[in-house]
Amino acid sequence: MSRLDAAAGSATALLARPGSEDSATAAALSAAGVRPHHRVALYADNSAAYLRVLLGLMHLSAGIVLIDRGRSARSAEHTAVQAGADWLIQDNGSLPDGPVPLLDLDTLTADHDAGPGRWDGRGNAPLGLDAWERRGDALITCSSGSTGEPKMIVRSGASVLANTRRSARRMGYRESDVLAPLLPFSHQYGFSLVLLAWMARCSLLLTPYRRLDRALRLLDEHGATAVDATPSTYRSMLRLLDRRPDLVRRTHPVRMWCVGGAPLDDRLALDFRTAMGAPLLDGYGTSELGNIALAAPEDPELCLPLDGVEVAVRDERGRDLPAGRPGEVWVRTPDVMSGYLPAGGGPPAPLETGDYRTHDLGVLDGRGSLRVLGRMSALTRHGYTLYPAHLARKAEQCGRPVHVVPVEDERGGARLVYLVEDPGRGSSSAWHTRFAQVLEHYELPNQIVVMDSFPVTGKGKTDLPSLEERARREFDQGRRA
Repeated sequence: MSRLDAAAGSATALLARPGSEDSATAAALSAAGVRPHHRVALYADNSAAYLRVLLGLMHLSAGIVLIDRGRSARSAEHTAVQAGADWLIQDNGSLPDGPVPLLDLDTLTADHDAGPGRWDGRGNAPLGLDAWERRGDALITCSSGSTGEPKMIVRSGASVLANTRRSARRMGYRESDVLAPLLPFSHQYGFSLVLLAWMARCSLLLTPYRRLDRALRLLDEHGATAVDATPSTYRSMLRLLDRRPDLVRRTHPVRMWCVGGAPLDDRLALDFRTAMGAPLLDGYGTSELGNIALAAPEDPELCLPLDGVEVAVRDERGRDLPAGRPGEVWVRTPDVMSGYLPAGGGPPAPLETGDYRTHDLGVLDGRGSLRVLGRMSALTRHGYTLYPAHLARKAEQCGRPVHVVPVEDERGGARLVYLVEDPGRGSSSAWHTRFAQVLEHYELPNQIVVMDSFPVTGKGKTDLPSLEERARREFDQGRRA
């Protein structure tokens, strides 16, 4: 029997052993007009009500469209229309009436929500996902848009649940585990952890993931054993622990610190192990394919492809590269998406058979362990082919996060702007000297921008478009000076 225990008021709650779901939620959805053949968009932040409705929709076998709560109301409505949603469920009355009928998240769960305190789960029926698993458009999410206009990604229930099973086997979750995602559930990473908790019949901790001081206290109070977050969140955590070292002792029950959503750099991995006495377990996945490669606690240095998943690193002509050579990551997986949804919500465009190009830059070592460096882009400079993501990882050997932006200059071809996250605000010349110790002469920056911190998105990832805009603005100002 599942239950929800509220903690710290209504801001957080513990979903314990979600092996069943409140049948009243599914009944409320049905009474509101939601039918098994419908697509339903969810535009809400993490909450106990969000989980109830999410699992209730799956129980009804409705198609689910996940929309980032950080998007504007106009963008959310546009996404729901694009996805062909029959309903749009929101929280806090944030959306005006529009072309997609609205439902209120809290109203759907109000009659059977005990509020602060323990919810005893009375009236629960077994959570059945068989019909949802057979659905071809069970899950629809938006791509990040890092390679162009965001796309609507359609995945079958079978692919989503099969990928969850592969991930659960790799990580070895136990019924006694308490999963603590410091992530929104409206994206592939956070959503996968909801399903992992359900599949492993373990507990899921809802945290105020944007307030790390409160989240760290809750990890201790509820005995969290597996934490998931992006690299940016872990960097913020380490900065917090510099000021509040007493919080370190609170995290001793954690047996898995997992990281994903963006490349893990060596400096962060080392700093975290030093501060916490435990490794970060790297993971790689995409919205189109689900989880691809994960490092398990018994061998934390190896980020290996999941069982049944094949990964290759190839050059620009599609030829396999030897171990240690960076190139584009290609994946062959049975969990691949159904396709991209065309505007208006028709059937997904069919995929080409064979391997899937991720447009990510990565490298495989001799043991088959994958390290993702960043997005795939290349430029020619002084006769050399360079990858900005690879340059950034090399430059980070100097001890701080780095982002490299190529800027086209009609007078001299591609120029490289290096952005450095340095709260101490070291000078550009000092950083140039440090970079010269780890980079080749043809890899050195034309310009260096030193920042207190990199901007982050609502997902907890580094805001790359903002950094690229800053780099181009600084380059233009420097050229005019």
